[in-house]
Amino acid sequence: MTVAEWCVFGTLMLYLLTIAPIKWVGFRSFDNSRPRDPGFYNDPIRARALGAHLNGIEAFPFFAFAVLLAEFRAAPQNLINELAVLFLIVRIAYVFTYLGDRPTLRSILWSIGFVINVGIFFLPMIRGWLLV
Repeated sequence: MTVAEWCVFGTLMLYLLTIAPIKWVGFRSFDNSRPRDPGFYNDPIRARALGAHLNGIEAFPFFAFAVLLAEFRAAPQNLINELAVLFLIVRIAYVFTYLGDRPTLRSILWSIGFVINVGIFFLPMIRGWLLV
């Protein structure tokens, strides 16, 4: 497996691990028979963790598709890998800014992550112009 493919797996695990600890720490008030009970997420940190989790779910398909498309279309693997690692780092920072209630920085990180995805997506198209 390539580094980029491991980053796809890491991104998947990140959005799962964003919400799991919140449920584990709040096990006394978390009812697994009603995992989507809005009352559990009334606490601000729980609400932010849920928001980060849901955003991770939303961001994952484009990232995974961009990586796979770039690999299938023979874009330079080293650039795919580097951008994928960068995306994962940005997503980790995004989760921390979401949990830390830093909305402006969070939005900046989201935008950077989106631009990275667009870059990965278009790597096959611009590979002829790259000096790699």
